[in-house]
Amino acid sequence: MQQTSKDPLHGKTLEAILTALVNYFDWPELGYRIRINCFLDNPSINSSLKFLRKTPWARKKVEELYIEFHQKMPADKA
Repeated sequence: MQQTSKDPLHGKTLEAILTALVNYFDWPELGYRIRINCFLDNPSINSSLKFLRKTPWARKKVEELYIEFHQKMPADKA
């Protein structure tokens, strides 16, 4: 019997989480919801990942936003 985790972050990489959020919100909306310069000024997945990996408070905000909207995201984007 296989046990499944109820944690929406289980098995997700930071890159997958960020990509899903960008696909769902797009960069301007993501930057509005989480006020981080790497989302507002010339945003890219790579530069954002670099910042989020070094900044625990920012990563926490991204993960919280993902958890909040995980149920609303289409299955292919979540």
